[in-house]
Amino acid sequence: MTQINKTITQERQSLSNAEKREIFPKFFKAGKGQYGEGDRFLGVTVPNIRTIAKRHKEISLEEIRELLESEWHEVRLCALIIMVETSKKKDETLRQKLFDLYLSQTNHINNWDLVDLSCHHIVGEYLLDKSRDILYQLAQNRLLWDNRIAIVSTYAFIRKGQLEDTYALSELMMHHPHDLMHKAIGWMLREAGKRDSDRLYDYIMSHRADMPRTMLRYAIEKFSPIERSILMKRA
Repeated sequence: MTQINKTITQERQSLSNAEKREIFPKFFKAGKGQYGEGDRFLGVTVPNIRTIAKRHKEISLEEIRELLESEWHEVRLCALIIMVETSKKKDETLRQKLFDLYLSQTNHINNWDLVDLSCHHIVGEYLLDKSRDILYQLAQNRLLWDNRIAIVSTYAFIRKGQLEDTYALSELMMHHPHDLMHKAIGWMLREAGKRDSDRLYDYIMSHRADMPRTMLRYAIEKFSPIERSILMKRA
């Protein structure tokens, strides 16, 4: 373990909250057979993690890599926050290195909070002016977190009014077996609907018969009660 890893882990331990340490494994489903199985938590809140990340924002990519491989959830989260802030620099070479590092470590970006906080900044923003083929590869991988990265990364495109990949990936993963993906896809469809509500309405009308109910509920949240009632009908 490098000195920076020891330092950051010690700083988190000093901010550990016993109640949070008890709650987090249940909240993030770290029990046997659950999607976060085996993850370990120090019990540190996100605001405190952000403070520590800000203090160490100039660490090297190799140090970030080591943090991403930590056994502690909050240490990995800290690494991702540092990556997000670093990715905002106008340095294309650095952004590509962050992108490559991120995609090489997706087995350690292994819970929904880690994915959702980071992927649209590090992956989506980087791909704005590039081919999005990698997202379709991630969508077809066996790793759940690759699949979630694929769809949530499109949030960067949605914010620029680019909706095609969100709809294409939603259709590709429509029948994903995991509820976490139903929620993520529904969320991104809802965000796309904020840009073009008519398109979302028509899309749901075309897919409501076989769209998972959780996905459907998430997607239609911003419609009126009458519209939601219509869209929730199977036929």
